[in-house]
Amino acid sequence: MRPLLLIVCLLPLAAQQPQAQPTTAAATTAADAKPAAEQKPAGDAKAPDAKAADAKPADAAPAPAPKPAADPNAENWLKGSIDFGYRWRSDVAGSMATYRSIVDLGSGPKLLGADFTIIDPKRRGFDRLDVRAYGWGGDPYSTLHVGLKRARMYDFTADYRNIAYFNMLPSYADPLLGRGITLSEQSFDMRRRIASFELDLLPGYWIVPYLAYDRNSNSGSGATAFVSQGNEYPVPNKLSDRTNLYRGGFRIELRRVHATLEQGGTSFTDDQNVYDTPGAANYGNVNTLVFGQKLNLTSLLATYGIKGNSVYTKGLITYNVASRIDLYGQFLFSQPHSDVNYQQADAGNLYLQSQILFYKSEQFLLAAASKMPHTTANLGAELRPVKGIRVVESWLTDRMHNAGSASSSLAMTGTGLSQSTAALLASSLANNYSQHQTDVIVDAAKKLTLRAGYRFVWGDARDLVLPVAGVSNSMTGTLRRNVALIGGTYRAGQKFVLTADGELGTSTGTYFRTSLYNYQKVRAQARYQVAKSLNLSADFLRLNNQNPTTGIKYDYLASQESLSLQWKPAILKYVDLIGSYSRSNMRSNLGYLMPQDLSQQQSIYRENAHTATGLLKVRLPHTATIAPTLEAGGSLFLSSGSRATSSYQPRLNLWVPFTTKFGWFTEWRYYDYGEALYLYEGFRTQVVTAGVRITR
Repeated sequence: MRPLLLIVCLLPLAAQQPQAQPTTAAATTAADAKPAAEQKPAGDAKAPDAKAADAKPADAAPAPAPKPAADPNAENWLKGSIDFGYRWRSDVAGSMATYRSIVDLGSGPKLLGADFTIIDPKRRGFDRLDVRAYGWGGDPYSTLHVGLKRARMYDFTADYRNIAYFNMLPSYADPLLGRGITLSEQSFDMRRRIASFELDLLPGYWIVPYLAYDRNSNSGSGATAFVSQGNEYPVPNKLSDRTNLYRGGFRIELRRVHATLEQGGTSFTDDQNVYDTPGAANYGNVNTLVFGQKLNLTSLLATYGIKGNSVYTKGLITYNVASRIDLYGQFLFSQPHSDVNYQQADAGNLYLQSQILFYKSEQFLLAAASKMPHTTANLGAELRPVKGIRVVESWLTDRMHNAGSASSSLAMTGTGLSQSTAALLASSLANNYSQHQTDVIVDAAKKLTLRAGYRFVWGDARDLVLPVAGVSNSMTGTLRRNVALIGGTYRAGQKFVLTADGELGTSTGTYFRTSLYNYQKVRAQARYQVAKSLNLSADFLRLNNQNPTTGIKYDYLASQESLSLQWKPAILKYVDLIGSYSRSNMRSNLGYLMPQDLSQQQSIYRENAHTATGLLKVRLPHTATIAPTLEAGGSLFLSSGSRATSSYQPRLNLWVPFTTKFGWFTEWRYYDYGEALYLYEGFRTQVVTAGVRITR
């Protein structure tokens, strides 16, 4: 809502006339050089004698010094605007958890937007300072940007984002629905903060050193499933993670060569605390008896902490070898290292399947470490052998070889039972991925450009856990894919443009069951300017993918067609209209094994959806100083199939600029969301926002 509201506020200001500029320095100096009383009358055409002009009385007063020239930026050192106001939200009718998962706007005072620039004409410490801020005051997404620069000395930028992530849909990952219990077993109520700082030194020179720092942190709570043999128990958890990235290097910017060399390092921590307070028994997701006994969990405390660090080196270069040859390349090497510590203590009526053994409590400790060298490189070239023909070659490789080890101890106790075990494990994972692609682009005619290409993707992955304890301890996979590429662009002047691209891929191996295997992908886009006041655009996308491998039998089909228009009728110069409509459908069939008896089953998903958006802008009757603007529109989404959903979001916005420096706005939005199969997840609410804009 905030970006659209800001656009609404900006539109009337875009039509304002600029203020008159101050008198120029040259005109001011000429006017002040001689008083009007001393100017020679226009009728006296006789030129004065040069000697007489040079002769001055001894007691003549000196000529007055010219006044300093007026600086045109002296009065415009600060430019920009600020939007602030208040938001009211009605009571949410229906599921508050769903509302927070999708919208999550609250009531209270808000800084909706601020955008201003400070210019120092004397360049005492900087030339220009830019500040932008949006969504402050408790909104789920807040941003801040600061840019500070001085020509050919430095360029500093800072960005900050504060994101509230809430996801607690009751129907998601909830095996208890069949027993009438609505509880999301994978839910989050978290706050993520992302900060980025970068300083470029000597911008504009052929060598530009730079330093940068990025921080990404997250904290909050939620729910997860504690997995024990024979059952899963939904429990609360607390999460926290932090990542710091330090980097520095320099860029070389020459006429034909651009290069970057960067050295950096990261540090990472991830902590989680899963618990279940002692008290009432947690019977988990399994409601059946196991050998005549009912499994339960009465207390739990499990914590894990991960710490890691990495140092990396990166370099990239682009080189214009000749007028018809361009080369580029990039290389990155890193070697992360991580340490893991896990502690678990739980009690209840628990079950060990391998020994058909019931026990009352257990303690589990684990310590692990791993090293993960990672190399990524790519090379490319663009050749232009003759006019109208381009050949683009690219090659990419990504290689990651991990090695880790872990030691653990497990102690179980029960009625007449005391059992302790220890284990040492070593594991490895090797993943190699490569891709080569060739594209040929031909200007077949003045208005027609054709493209054709070929892509080959290959790779292999292997993992191993020692000591071997079953067939699941070792796995291998191969990736082989051939893709044919074709496309073209047709331009009929400035009024009509048509672009189409297609891919045809075949595979003999892939890593994941839902990856692209044998597929066809087509996309077409068209833009047509029907008249000076009317523009139309259309988009078509279709993806068809099948994996016939025994045990998978994956069939996926998705398509989308959309049409949009922008109309500014000349006969109705006070009315603008923009709108779009899209229709999409998706079909997915995937085979899987039922965990209980390993029987072959089929997962089926269907969706047919309609999406529409529209916005009508009307400039209302106005006076010389007040020119109000009304906007009406909104969006809707309707789908049928496996998870039928409806969503309506109408809105009204009124903008009234009283002067060029002050205006008032208000907005009304209505949210209506529902699901046919999960009625308890629907909600309805209204949101009203009002505020002012101050412009300088």
